[in-house]
Amino acid sequence: MMNNLIDTNFSKVKLSLFYVPSILLFILADFLCIHHIWTVDSYISVQKEAFLELNLILSHYSKWMENLTQLGDALVILSFLSPLLIVTPRICGPLALGSLISAVFCCLLKWLFSVPRPAAVLDTDNFVIIGKKLVGSNSLPSGHAITVFTTLTIILIAFMPKRELKKLVWILFFIIISAGISITRVGVGAHYILDVTIGGIIGYVSAVTGIICSQKYNLWKWIPHKQYDVFLIVLLLVCCGILFQKIIEQQLPVFYLSFVSLCISLYLVICRIIEQQRNAFLVK
Repeated sequence: MMNNLIDTNFSKVKLSLFYVPSILLFILADFLCIHHIWTVDSYISVQKEAFLELNLILSHYSKWMENLTQLGDALVILSFLSPLLIVTPRICGPLALGSLISAVFCCLLKWLFSVPRPAAVLDTDNFVIIGKKLVGSNSLPSGHAITVFTTLTIILIAFMPKRELKKLVWILFFIIISAGISITRVGVGAHYILDVTIGGIIGYVSAVTGIICSQKYNLWKWIPHKQYDVFLIVLLLVCCGILFQKIIEQQLPVFYLSFVSLCISLYLVICRIIEQQRNAFLVK
């Protein structure tokens, strides 16, 4: 029943969904032109004060920042959502393709712009760094924001309600959640505000592109097939191992929650395999 809803919603995705990010990119380009932002230095300087102020405000909620920002890690957010993906496998194809597209965008743009991280150019005494200090030249765009918006946009569209009022509430809810998680990158001192904004737009575009391409070419139709359950168990066990290592190193609640979600997913897949074997035995 739920998978039928997902199929119906995905089939409604049209190119018109690119209008919103196109308008946002136009506004952003206009802002950059007005402020004569043609170089890396001007890109940093025009938002330096806003970054410092927002970082100071968000750093008061350091525990929240430290945990929520981890959801921008593809391993963590997909592990956290894994039971949902097991129960509703129709999401997996568009999510896989959307994630691949977003990864290409992210790597290409980081290499193209080579914007230094805040900690690489700003006085670290003037802002708060939570977690690991990042000093590379790969600030633009925010990979975490891309991951969050790609993943949550696909889920947003997949479970879109039919009624207009519920649809509006649903969209607003996901915008707040996605933006809230993404802005933690400013809170932990890892990215500028525009890094996160641009990353969010790219994530949305990647998600919609992933859905449209999956619907048209059906490239990832093999992912939900139950014959790959053994491979899925191996994948889940590997993710459990990586998350367990993260728990040992940092002991963050978000890692524990993601680990529990993976264990639930393992249980669901194993139960599915047992059910298949039992049905096959009864047929014989």
